[in-house]
Amino acid sequence: MKRVRTAHADQPWRIHEFTRDFRVEDVWSYRTPGAGPDDFPAMLAAMRTGGGFAKQAPPVRFLFAVRWKLGALLGWDRPTAGLGARVRPLRDRLPDDLAKTVDVTETGGTPFTPMYELADESARELANKTCHTVMHLGWVPSGDGDHELRMAVLVKPNGRFGRLYMAVIAPFRYLIVYPALTRQWERAWRERTFPLPEAADPRP
Repeated sequence: MKRVRTAHADQPWRIHEFTRDFRVEDVWSYRTPGAGPDDFPAMLAAMRTGGGFAKQAPPVRFLFAVRWKLGALLGWDRPTAGLGARVRPLRDRLPDDLAKTVDVTETGGTPFTPMYELADESARELANKTCHTVMHLGWVPSGDGDHELRMAVLVKPNGRFGRLYMAVIAPFRYLIVYPALTRQWERAWRERTFPLPEAADPRP
């Protein structure tokens, strides 16, 4: 995995239309050997079955458990601080051609709400008292003939408190969360399964 913070803006993603008031916090890439330009849906399917949120490594689950506990104690995650309350959902900005590509109730076991899913990119959002966050996944050429997954985290911090929060958790993201995601998602790609081809009709 490598950090490629500036690479996000160079791609013609649809997400740029709706996040001009967000900052690019992190951009990371994930190796997917042998992947072609049309394999983004296959990667998403592999992540859902073999690399879902509930299957994260124990250190990551522990960090998130601590985070949710602190959020409950300090009121960071109250409904009044979330989407549709403290902030307007980005989904409200989407045209129909994007909004209809996902079911917002299908969260995949994550705290993020789906925004849209296309053939080469998808986006989910989350808001609480600390910030409004978008997790964007894109499919790009890797430079060696394959394609790879690229994740961008876009953030609008909630004032000084939000900026401080993002600074405090940065070492945990870089040293624990993202390396664990790399192992998990790259393994999900390597171990993905494909549907068996249909048997040929024996009749002449």
